[in-house]
Amino acid sequence: MRHRVGHRKLQKNTSHRLAMLDNMVTSLLEHEAIKTTVPKAKEARRLAERIITLGKRGGLANVRLAERTVRSRAILQKVFGELKDRYAGRPGGYTRIIRLGHRTGDAAEMALLELVDRPAKAEATEKKE
Repeated sequence: MRHRVGHRKLQKNTSHRLAMLDNMVTSLLEHEAIKTTVPKAKEARRLAERIITLGKRGGLANVRLAERTVRSRAILQKVFGELKDRYAGRPGGYTRIIRLGHRTGDAAEMALLELVDRPAKAEATEKKE
């Protein structure tokens, strides 16, 4: 039975999986969008939502908790500054997954994991109008 099994193993050992997800979350927070497979996107989304929530709460203890996953000082400043202000009124759901179809080669289902309300997307839609 799979009761209370809360994550995907992604066919990797523990240290590799955790390092990969930490790097994916760091890249997501830096670039505000990443292209990956659907299962990886779903796992990275869980971590990213937690990091942004820690940023909204603020405080030294939450900075140290976020620093376990995001080891870049510049990105931590972005989380506890810019992203904190951007998502202040939002009670959750800071990311979205957009399915992109299948990858040529191995037919893995690909997805775009992005932050909601990212400025690059808003600027692109304004230019079109």
